[in-house]
Amino acid sequence: MQLFVNDLTVMDFSYLCPQRGMVGESWIVDVVLDGELNEESMVQDFGHVKKNLKRLIDEYVDHKLLVPAEYSGSEVLHDDETEQVETRFTCTDGRSIMLHCPAEAYAFVYSDEINMDSVGVYLKEVLATHLPENVENITLNLREEVITSPFYHYTHGLKKHDGNCQRIAHGHRSRIDIILDGKVSVESQQYWADRWEDIYIATQEDEIAYSDRKLKGTVDNAEDYYCFAYESSQGYFELLIPKSDCEVIDTDSTVECLAQYLLEEQKKRTPEGICQVIAYEGVGKGATVKG
Repeated sequence: MQLFVNDLTVMDFSYLCPQRGMVGESWIVDVVLDGELNEESMVQDFGHVKKNLKRLIDEYVDHKLLVPAEYSGSEVLHDDETEQVETRFTCTDGRSIMLHCPAEAYAFVYSDEINMDSVGVYLKEVLATHLPENVENITLNLREEVITSPFYHYTHGLKKHDGNCQRIAHGHRSRIDIILDGKVSVESQQYWADRWEDIYIATQEDEIAYSDRKLKGTVDNAEDYYCFAYESSQGYFELLIPKSDCEVIDTDSTVECLAQYLLEEQKKRTPEGICQVIAYEGVGKGATVKG
């Protein structure tokens, strides 16, 4: 007997890619359980499936940075005294990305590449140890939202958030709607999709000097990099990332602030008429502003 739950949850996370750098992502999770009926004549209660499996997925992947631990350009150093983890990542074109964060901010996937197959294997191994005895197998279907209009992948961190959004490198795959005088502007949407392709959106006040970093890793051309850091309730977070991969704004990077920023920047491009921005944060949620 098989029990299935479609749209179990959405995983919003970022991952390190040898070619693209830091990539924000949103994947929808469907699950199928194979097993015998229990004493309640069920494979498992739907309520338990949704609650328990979603909790585990949130714990092990959601709002984390996924690191391909077997990629030759990955280096991970654990500090036993502070429990901080320093990750150094070198892209195939020589760009460096480094982080100094609490261990909970990462998921280390034993593969040379982060993709749906490798993350599916990682998650299946985690979930399999928490299934009831009557469940023989679990199948995960990871998939992207079908988006027929322009979209972008972005990564950020929200230091004021009291949950996992405070982690400095988690992200989303998001559509963007720009409506000018009541009509959809595909040109403007494509402009933002190109501008924010695989972008890290940082808050200006979080920038620190390269010389003030806690990261022990170094880069030869420090002038080409930003270093961002902040302390939040989960600990100290620090990121070194190429300037070419960033957009620095003067507010927090909540979706509400991003919608306002997009509107103000779009009005510089198209000053005449009324502009409405609908900014998404992953799947099915976001903020809208008009002006």
